[in-house]
Amino acid sequence: MPELPEVEIVRHSLNKKIIQKTIKKVIVRNRNLRTKIPLNFKKILENQKILNVGRFSKYLIIFLSGRNKLLIHLGMSGTIHLLEHHKKNLITNMSFYNSPKLPDKHNHVEIFFDKFKLVYNDPRRFGFFEIIKDQDQFEKRFKKLGPEPFDSNFDPNYIYNNLKNKKKSVKNFLLDQNFISGIGNIYASEILYLSRINPFKEARFINKVECKKIFEKTKLVLLNAIKKGGSSIRDFKNISGSKGSFQKNFKVYQREGLKCKRVDCKGIIQKKNISNRSTFFCGFCQK
Repeated sequence: MPELPEVEIVRHSLNKKIIQKTIKKVIVRNRNLRTKIPLNFKKILENQKILNVGRFSKYLIIFLSGRNKLLIHLGMSGTIHLLEHHKKNLITNMSFYNSPKLPDKHNHVEIFFDKFKLVYNDPRRFGFFEIIKDQDQFEKRFKKLGPEPFDSNFDPNYIYNNLKNKKKSVKNFLLDQNFISGIGNIYASEILYLSRINPFKEARFINKVECKKIFEKTKLVLLNAIKKGGSSIRDFKNISGSKGSFQKNFKVYQREGLKCKRVDCKGIIQKKNISNRSTFFCGFCQK
């Protein structure tokens, strides 16, 4: 599933292409995503100008000239493809998952502009589109989600106050979108490794020093991932022709059986499941 850095890369790519562009036509080929695409979806979007593309957590937010907002969540396998008219499009994928080219199947939504179109592809159909009509609805939509890692409300005290007296693992806390928005399985493992914290450790045993480490390493890992274009865990490129390279910096993720990268550590990277999620860690230096 695309995590915060990958969705941020898609946001950045969309901003370069669709700002101040007007939607000419919309085709919905399949309404049956995680939630049904609204029946008036086409009517709401057509003839609207794109004012901005934002992001919160793993959600893309497209601001329309008619004051409506379009939320897009890519789910497990959703990708957005850009195809220019009358041009051979070798690489269409604006994301880092699945096919670099537009697949033949599972193209559920097409949004047309003057010289190109965007196609939403989603084999597993866990993604969705949602129309937000006003600011009140917008605020209610994200009210239950925790702050983003770059929000001023996310700090060591926030982490400590939410973890204390809780029995679930610290790894599960990092994946809990009600606690912090945008972190997924890859980056949770990397954050805990750099913090030298065992992912199975119960949250109530995380002290204030460790909370500060989690705070610092969360920002470090995510900013580095964004800078390096996200993680291409398969060998595909985005629409600019460049491949996300953060996977080259993985310390633990997908390194099961390999030696820990810390010079002073003799540990071997292990892989175990937490809540049916693959979790990678060094049992020697992560305490």
